[in-house]
Amino acid sequence: MALTHAPPMRDFEIALPMGTVRGLRTGDAGATRVLALHGWLDNAASFIPLAPHLSGLDLVAADLPGHGASDHLPRGMDYSFAGAVHTVLDIADALGWERFALLGHSMGAGIASLVAAACPERVERLVAIEALGALAEEPGRTVERLRDAVAATRALPDKRLRVFADIEPAVRARMRANGLGEPAARLLVERGIVAVDGGWSWSSDPRLTLPTMVRMTEAQVEDLVAGITCPTRVLFADPAQPYLPDPLRRARAALLPAGELVVLTGGHHLHMEQPGEVAAAIGSFFAG
Repeated sequence: MALTHAPPMRDFEIALPMGTVRGLRTGDAGATRVLALHGWLDNAASFIPLAPHLSGLDLVAADLPGHGASDHLPRGMDYSFAGAVHTVLDIADALGWERFALLGHSMGAGIASLVAAACPERVERLVAIEALGALAEEPGRTVERLRDAVAATRALPDKRLRVFADIEPAVRARMRANGLGEPAARLLVERGIVAVDGGWSWSSDPRLTLPTMVRMTEAQVEDLVAGITCPTRVLFADPAQPYLPDPLRRARAALLPAGELVVLTGGHHLHMEQPGEVAAAIGSFFAG
């Protein structure tokens, strides 16, 4: 079965030290520069529904390493948020962008939070959708988490990837896993599978499913968020995700020195399923 390519975004690829990063881009040179970072096990297609609603932007949506059509990280490297900071900066450098804005969803919003806090001289503005900062861990679970992660990593070579006879079961699997409607799930699946013997398999690196070895404490996350000095607009869906309950996410947003919080009724992928409402909430924020 042939895969479709959804306009209006066009493909691009850039060579980085870790390998080739591919993605989708819309807009022209000279427009406001916005680097878009997708969520965990998603890909650049996450921003296809939103892109037509955001005018005047040079919107670059990269498949983060191990996702979509981008290369997997080399053996011995892991998919930590801290490591992703350098990937984002390498992408911006390859684009010739000294200063730029960030648009992140879920994991991408967490990574964008780190970049904005670490490099205030480079990040002009931040829109964070469905995450702010990083997932925190209780200090007393540090050793348990580390042991679980090491054990899972050592067992990974024995893991077999699921093979789908055609694309439709993969679309249905994404719909069930994320509560997505069929159009949004199909966009992610079409960019997130690869042809293999017997059909199709996920293109994402299996290492992405491993437990994170070390996480920040909530106090560290709070310090991180308080260090995001650029103008920031945070968009959360109602109801809140179980891992980031409403009181906690509001408390984090309140720490932003120049932050605004917007809550919209919808699901976790509201930027895909309600792109008009999300674009209206972003408004002219990137224009300054």
